[in-house]
Formats: sequence, structure tokens, C-alpha cells
Amino acid sequence: MPVLNRIAGFADDMTAWRRHLHAHPELGFACHETAAFVVARLKDFGITEIHTGIAESGVVAIIEGQGEGPTIGLRADMDALPIEEETGLDYASENKGVMHACGHDGHTTMLLGAAKYLAETRNFRGRVALIFQPAEEDGGGADIMCREGIMDRFGIAEVYAIHTTPALPLGHFQTTPGPVMAAVDSFDVHIKGKGGHGAYPHECVDPVIAAVHIAQALQSIVARNHYALQDLVVSVTMIHTGTAENIIPDTAYLGGTVRSFDPDVRDMVEARMGEIVAGQGASFGVEAVLDYRRSYPATVNDPAKTEFAVGVAEEIVGQGAVDGAQWREMGAEDFSYMLEERPGAYLFLGQGEAAGLHHPRFNFNDEAAPYGASFFARLVERALPLG
Repeated sequence: MPVLNRIAGFADDMTAWRRHLHAHPELGFACHETAAFVVARLKDFGITEIHTGIAESGVVAIIEGQGEGPTIGLRADMDALPIEEETGLDYASENKGVMHACGHDGHTTMLLGAAKYLAETRNFRGRVALIFQPAEEDGGGADIMCREGIMDRFGIAEVYAIHTTPALPLGHFQTTPGPVMAAVDSFDVHIKGKGGHGAYPHECVDPVIAAVHIAQALQSIVARNHYALQDLVVSVTMIHTGTAENIIPDTAYLGGTVRSFDPDVRDMVEARMGEIVAGQGASFGVEAVLDYRRSYPATVNDPAKTEFAVGVAEEIVGQGAVDGAQWREMGAEDFSYMLEERPGAYLFLGQGEAAGLHHPRFNFNDEAAPYGASFFARLVERALPLG
């Protein structure tokens, strides 16, 4: 049986919830209407312990099982992206320039589906903490919720999350023990020279050639400063300078992203980048200033909890539809902060072929929701069994 019968029975309700959320996306920490919708549904399910206003618009709700036991945390992200939707759906975003292009409407729906089932059956001991989080895409809402003490406040012992992906067939799961997604850092380099006429470069201090050499030299970090078997990406993604073909500008700017898994590699990249920017700046006689910013840490699955989660997924969809040893990804995810606080696992759930994540024509496949809800529900029943 691919999904729990009771959850399959209210799949149409889940579709309606998800499409409402899709039509009303919100950004960052300001997920107030989304949170209100979530709270209304939780109350419909008979859940009475609901805590709001965490990380501005986050929600944590508690479902009590039968008897004493630990607390399992289940997390869904609620925020959308600043993208103009191009799906043409009759339930497309009503908020111009904002859309659910990463499936968070589906993630919220899957956790609501699990909540409805668990509140009805309570076929577990201990407690479930339903974590509805804002600002995954930008702002690190998971970090803020952890800083505001949700793990200790609600006694959460372990924590799990799912992310949909069009890279897998419908109903297939994928994860891996240890690092599963990368740490993400960003950088800016501001270069100041002396502008002038393009015909008289000897009277100028050219920031353009300095920017080009800095961009090239930064690639030597991956090629020559780190062990080849450790994953690392340094990407210069922006170079902005100049206004006309016959003017040497005063300033130039470049920026980009760094992805890594090992904290020592992260330290090395920041140090080498500072040395390269300073050295190249001096060699070309320009003022070059590096602004290096660390963001989400690597998402690291606990090996034992990952093995357990893989077993639950196999129970739902069968061994052939679960890959418990996927290759780790260079994308980033702020669920990493929750996994730094508590052991747990992060899994991908296939939704079948679709436009890519963060694409203006992406749409969550409603057929995937019962799989995710069933996984969450069965995970709780297996982690906190009665008797």
C-alpha cells in the first residue's frame, strides 16, 4: 500500500488546502495569512496546543499521544519566492511577483495531512511537534526559531523534514547519511580605481582589469588550494562596471557564491579569498575590499536517524522507490540549523516530471502530498510505538 488508507481518503482536502496556499503566497518572515490558514486547519483537527508568532509568523503545534514518551519534530517551510508566476493555473498566485515556485505550499500541506491523521488516531506515545516555519528561502527562519528556543521549549528530541523534487519519479524518496546539502556563503568585492578617458589609460587606475584578474584568481582556490576529493564550489556570478565604451570607470564590483561541506574548507576559502583580493588589488594599484558573508551551514543528516527514516519510507513506497545513499547536493537548506540542534534527517520526495524548482512555471504535484503525509505519520508511529 503506497499511502495510508485514511490519508488517501482525504487527499481531495489536501489538494484544496495546497491550491489555496498556492494562490496566496507570502515572502520571508511575513507569512501571516499562511500561518492563520494553518492554525485554522489545526483547530479543525481538534489540536488545542498551538503556539504562534515564533520567528514572527512561525507556528508550533503539539499533538499528545497515548502515554509518556519523547517528542518528535516534523518541519514544513511556508514561504514563497519573489517570482512572477507563469503557470496559467486557475489557482495561480494572486500576489503579483510572488509565487510558490519551490513546493513549500506542498510541504505545508503534507504536514497538515499528517497532523489530521495523527490527531485522529493518536496511535503513538509521547508527543509530536508540528513546526511550520517561515523564511527558508531568505532569512534563515529555522535559525531564528531555534534561537527562540523551540527545541528546548517543546522538548524536541529529533526532527525531520521533506522537500519535493521534480528530479525523482512520483512517490520516490531519496536521502543520505551525513552531509546531504552544502553550506552556502556569499561574497562581494568592491574595487575603486581612478576613471578617465578610454584613450588615455596611463592617466587612470583601471578597476576593470583588476576585477577580471580577481575573478580569475578566485578560481585557483578550487584548483590549487583544496583537496580534490572534498566538494567545493566558488562561483563568480556578477561583474558590474562601466557605462560607455570610451570611459574607464572609477569602480567595479563582482560577487558570487561559495558552497562547501567541511568547516575547515569554509575557513580556508574565506582566508584565501581575502588574500587574493588584497594581493590583486595591490598589484593593480586599486582599492579592493572583500565582504564575505556566511549563511546556512551544511545540512547534515544523523546516520542512525537517516537509516530509520529510510526504513519508514520503504514501508510506505517499497524498497525499489527509496535511495538511501544519494550523492550529496551543492544546494543549501536552512533546516541545517535544526539538525545542528537535534539529530534527524532531511529527505527528498519525488513529484514526477515538472518545471524545475524556482522556475516561474513550477507547480507542486498534488498526487505527491499523500506520500509525504503518510511518511510523516508512519515515522511518528514507528518512532513512538504503543505497547
